[in-house]
Order: sequence, then structure tokens, then C-alpha cells
Amino acid sequence: MAAVGASSTAKRLALAYILFKLIAALIALILFPVTIPLLVRASNTIDGVTLLAGYHTAYNVVGVLVLLPVIDGFTRFVERILPERGSPLTRCLDPAALVTPVATVEAVRRTVARALETMCGSLATALAAANMDASTRPKKYVVPMAEVAHALRQAQEFLSETSSPPESEEEQQRLTSTLHALDHASRLTETVGEEAEFGASSGGSADRRAAKVCREAMRSAASLAAEVAALPASSGHAVTVGPGRETNAPFDSGKEIGAAGESTAQDLARLEHCAKALGELRKSHRSATLRSVASGAVDRRRSNDSRRRRAAS
Repeated sequence: MAAVGASSTAKRLALAYILFKLIAALIALILFPVTIPLLVRASNTIDGVTLLAGYHTAYNVVGVLVLLPVIDGFTRFVERILPERGSPLTRCLDPAALVTPVATVEAVRRTVARALETMCGSLATALAAANMDASTRPKKYVVPMAEVAHALRQAQEFLSETSSPPESEEEQQRLTSTLHALDHASRLTETVGEEAEFGASSGGSADRRAAKVCREAMRSAASLAAEVAALPASSGHAVTVGPGRETNAPFDSGKEIGAAGESTAQDLARLEHCAKALGELRKSHRSATLRSVASGAVDRRRSNDSRRRRAAS
């Protein structure tokens, strides 16, 4: 009854508890022909309360010993009965986390990371597909952003329901950086739109170069977001490491944390390089566009529309 209206994790815990009790009780019933004579003999020297407590403890221990070797299959069975119905992007937004500000911020941080991983990975794929050979690529490329936008809105609402303010300066800084990331992710989603379409680069080498740099930037951003979402894992559970990929590798050993740190540093370096390259391309493109407008080679209204599209992308 306590799990009614709770998160999927709480419901699974309640179901697992009930199933365990049923299995242990079934084992106890099967063993009654053996245990009842033993209990009758023991009752001559042990009082009834102690005997009842010992029997109750024993049948729970037997239930644990029976289920322990098949715990993975038991877990999968419970998950099949109660599958995750919500979006995988918002699985961290458990209402139980609202009690603690640190847990609330961490849940939102991982949600933003998963949303960015999905969005940036989709953009990188769309940009790559849009610049394939015209004979092999589809006519248009649609990047679904509705689920990402919904997840970010849920994260904003979740953060607004936190029970109390941060308790330390470190927690305050973590909340500020999370709000900053959430704002950037929301604005990127709005820019891309729910059905962004990408066409092949129709300009010269500068346009093709810009599309390539954007694609690399999105790949690096998706990789960074995947690392942020996966770093809190401390066991062998599967965690997402990229669009459509998972790994069972734990992150609790020094070697793996070091490898994750090196990967993060490399992704950050690539992202900074892409940002610098795009800044230089933007300046040169703006100068070339203004010269074309001044000479009458390009219509001013078309130039403004083009600049707006490029700024959005």
C-alpha cells in the first residue's frame, strides 16, 4: 500500500518483497513434514516465543539462500512485471529525492546530461546524414526533440519543488551550475525545434567546413553528457555511454575513473577547438556576406534570412 503512487523503483521493491515472502512461505509449507516434528521436540526445552522467533528467522534465511543464486533472473522477472513506463530521460526524477537538496540537484543534473546526450547525438547523426551523397541520403532529416524538451521541462518543475535551499557553499555552486546547464540545454532545444530538418551544405568549402565542425562539436558534447550521466554509477549496472549504446563496466576503480577523466578532458579539448573554429568561420562568413550585399550580388533580405538560419544552427 505504501508503494501506491510511488516511483517505479518503489513499486518494484514492494513487489519483490511480496514475492520473496510468498516464495519463503511456500518453501516453509513444503518443509512442514520435516520441521513440525523438530519443533515439537524442541518445545520441551525452548519456550514458545523464542521458538517462534527462531523458526521465523530460519525460514527467511532459507528463502534468501534459495533466491540468492538466481537473483539476476528474479530481478529481470520483477522488471518485466513492472516495466519503466516513463521516458528513460526522466528516470532519475524520483519524488523521493526531493527530501534532500543534494539528491534533487543530482537527479536534475543527470536528467540534463541524458537530454543533452540524446539531443546532441541526434544532431550529429542528422548533420552527417544531411551531407551524404545525394543518391544515397533520404530527402529530409528529422531530429525528434519533443521528448528532450519535455524532459527538460520536467527537470525544471522538479527542481522548483525542492524542499529546502542548499546547506553549504559547495551545494550552492553545484545548484548554480546545474541551473546554468539546464538553461543552455533548454535554449538549444528551442533553437533546434521539435522537427528540425537538415539539408546538404549548398555553399562552398566554408559551409562544408562549418557543417563538419558542427557535427564534431555535437559528437563531443554527446560524449561529455554521457560521461556526466554515467559517472555516479558505482556498480556493474548498465549505464549509457553514447547514443544507443550501453556498457556494464563499473566506474568505481581508479583505473576506470582515470580513463573517464582522460576521455572527458579530450572531449572538452575537442569542443573548445570546434567552438574556436566556428567563431573564425562565422567572422569570415559574415564579412563575405556583407561584401556580397554591398556589391548587390546577394539580396539583403535573403542575406538576413540566411544569417538567422546559420545562427540557429
